Amino acid sequence: MTLDLSIGWMVALYVFMLAAFTGYEVIGKVPSILHTPLMSGSNFIHGIVVVGAMHALFNADTVAGQAIGFIGVALGAGNAAGGYVVTDRMLAMFKPSAKAETKKE
Repeated sequence: MTLDLSIGWMVALYVFMLAAFTGYEVIGKVPSILHTPLMSGSNFIHGIVVVGAMHALFNADTVAGQAIGFIGVALGAGNAAGGYVVTDRMLAMFKPSAKAETKKE
């Protein structure tokens, strides 16, 4: 007995549209001072995207599917790594500079 876990394209489109609307509503109500911690949390979501792309890659039957899965993994990993670099640079803006520390002493 096999279990069919595929969903129809209409349900997938509905889930995508619901996620996009929910994301827009949530992000739109966040004050600007909280955007840096929010970016850090969204990097975690990009890691989930990489896991999904790896699942698609490992379950691909054709060469074209494997190529698309590989590109998805590469782009998702690059996006996650780049997000952490940007978050680190944004957090560095809130650290006191060396000039400010020497003036205090």
